[in-house]
Amino acid sequence: MNKQSEINELVLFDGVCNFCDSSVQFVIRKERKPTLKFASLQSPTGQNLLKKFNLNPVEIDSVVFVSGEKVYIKSTAALHLVKRLKGLYPLLFGFIIVPPFIRNAVYDWIARNRYKWYGKKDSCMIPTPEIRARFVDL
Repeated sequence: MNKQSEINELVLFDGVCNFCDSSVQFVIRKERKPTLKFASLQSPTGQNLLKKFNLNPVEIDSVVFVSGEKVYIKSTAALHLVKRLKGLYPLLFGFIIVPPFIRNAVYDWIARNRYKWYGKKDSCMIPTPEIRARFVDL
């Protein structure tokens, strides 16, 4: 059995984006049950999943959430992720009622500016062994 077939829920993120890295660290700290796995979009796993779900890597450059055979992108991915967090964060899922073209306009604006606001990094973070086990392709 290959590694991908063992993963039920996977978050793909931009591996060189400081904002994306901080967001992944936030999800890891706040996740109710530590079951999510993570991989960068640039990794072999990320590239294979983009192909599998017919997602254009040029258009998808920030977050993708894969849950079983379903794939969520942009604001919908972010909203599905907050449902898995501790505290009041799952209440943010209520924004799912906002039409996607509005949610994604805000999401796209943030995504377009994330490097300017938060910068890029030259290398990936060095996770602890416990967190490392939750990453694919490290």
